[in-house]
Amino acid sequence: MANMFNVGKIVNTHGIKGEVKVQRITDFEDRFQIGRKLFLEKEDEKLLELKIDGHRVHKGFDLVHFADFNDINDVESFKGLHLKIDEKQLTDLEENEFYFHEIIGCVVYLSNGDKLGVITEILTPGANDVWVVSRENDKDVLIPYIEDIVKDVDKSEQKVIIEPMEGLLD
Repeated sequence: MANMFNVGKIVNTHGIKGEVKVQRITDFEDRFQIGRKLFLEKEDEKLLELKIDGHRVHKGFDLVHFADFNDINDVESFKGLHLKIDEKQLTDLEENEFYFHEIIGCVVYLSNGDKLGVITEILTPGANDVWVVSRENDKDVLIPYIEDIVKDVDKSEQKVIIEPMEGLLD
């Protein structure tokens, strides 16, 4: 099986005609365009290929309808499952742009060489992404992905170097 990457999580059904409410885990809005294919990873780890035939945004969530799933009973079992794309569906990125899967798991170091922790999650609140860094024996720290703070990202070495502004690590 090819490498698969999460683009959304089905958090609930919506209405009675087979629509699902999706929490987006991608910056690419076109992943949910009508005609696109996504894969649903079922609990037995089998993949179900789905074709989008309806999409709209409502209250910060993507409402998606899949071809041939026209009733709430058809999609009820999808709740809590992830929507995925395969490696062939990835697109080329600009310089200094990264896929979430390339950043999650990277070790973060301060510019003085001290290890801060490991990136465990990426939040997308608005203007810029925020990387959640899990520290040993300390609470998580939120690092905004901005040029003033993130100085170097080495995907091949899984290493990030930051220069924190005053108060960021408190």
